[in-house]
Amino acid sequence: MLSELKEKVFQANIDIYKKGLVIYTWGNVSGIDREKGIIAIKPSGVDYDTLKPEDMVLVGLDGQVIEGAYNPSTDTKTHLVLYNHFETVEGVVHTHAVHSTVYAQAHEPIPCLGTTHADHFYGEIPVTEMMTDEEIGGDYETETGRLIVRTFEEKHLNPADVPAVLVASHGPFVWGSSVDKAVYNAVTLEEIAKMALYTSLLNPDIRGIKQTLLDKHYLRKHGKDSYYGQQNIEGEEK
Repeated sequence: MLSELKEKVFQANIDIYKKGLVIYTWGNVSGIDREKGIIAIKPSGVDYDTLKPEDMVLVGLDGQVIEGAYNPSTDTKTHLVLYNHFETVEGVVHTHAVHSTVYAQAHEPIPCLGTTHADHFYGEIPVTEMMTDEEIGGDYETETGRLIVRTFEEKHLNPADVPAVLVASHGPFVWGSSVDKAVYNAVTLEEIAKMALYTSLLNPDIRGIKQTLLDKHYLRKHGKDSYYGQQNIEGEEK
């Protein structure tokens, strides 16, 4: 099972590279085996062009390296905080993709301006507060994760409904109910960030989507009475 997890995480890391979300070594993907309490994550500073499945590093939820010839990503502690606090998360992606990072650097949330956004995220993508000097100078990566969790608690957001955040002056962290879904959400986040930025440039006075339209588009796809996609007679999506 852990070899399968390493293969999935490897492929996910290659996917964010091929999708143009990262260049050089500017990002990482992890996935978790909840039953064993182990994550697989990209090694730190290893170029995507040379990356192999066996290079993925296995780390326990306590932060101890279990297996790997390399050091794990420097963002590992941030991933671990998310896994330990958001129980539905099975995969985490961190990138410095251009448009979503622009919003993070501007300390601005990504507003929900249309139905493309509403189909995937239940409202705006939040941005955190800037980290304090004490947080930056302390256990920085752990504090980054705590800041994300605190942002969701203070804004009363469900991480399953809004599976992404912008860390102020840093960049996006995105997650999902599987490693593949986390990658899907990361790609989608970058696209809706691009759309929002262009829309705001064209019409600086644009306001967010109507709540009724947001509800309709998000809930028809993700709500308990969702009807998006193909279903068999038992109601299971194909």
